[in-house]
Amino acid sequence: MSFHGQSVLPAVRDMKQLEKFLVSNYEYGVLLDNQVGMLKGIMKEVHKHEKKLIIHLDLIHGLKHDEYAVDFLCQEFKPAGIISTRTNVILKAKQRGIYAIQRVFLLDSTALKKSYELMKKVKPDYIELLPGIVPTLIQEVKAETGIPVLAGGLIRTAEEVHNALEAGASAVTTSNRELWSIST
Repeated sequence: MSFHGQSVLPAVRDMKQLEKFLVSNYEYGVLLDNQVGMLKGIMKEVHKHEKKLIIHLDLIHGLKHDEYAVDFLCQEFKPAGIISTRTNVILKAKQRGIYAIQRVFLLDSTALKKSYELMKKVKPDYIELLPGIVPTLIQEVKAETGIPVLAGGLIRTAEEVHNALEAGASAVTTSNRELWSIST
């Protein structure tokens, strides 16, 4: 199962990547490192090109990473979704009816166990696992939670993209433009 027919979700870090995304065949992308003052122009271009962005709230400078920021983003910019490590942000995104994507860092067994408990309570629409290069953990998290998984972080080759997808990831998030052309 892919994310709206996409096996890759382009992750945009700068204006050059945004321009590349806007002329791509992809409908959905992820907005990473940016500042609140740039959002209006970015989202105007995104909507003009009939694209949809999922905003990684934790990486938007100038906004507090809380439920009020989700309300602000939804009212002002209408993103397709929100990615965050914060439970209150994920709950608010779900309440607002946009994609709620819980970012989880694979640090150790204790952190993973704690993440399972949180995800079962919050029930995000997707889980983004970082790093996304561990196929066995993609399989485990998907099986343990029943929630679709996006794989991101440290994915550097086409083979790693395919490995993540074969392990059950719905899509791979990547800012590596060379990997944006991969299709499955």
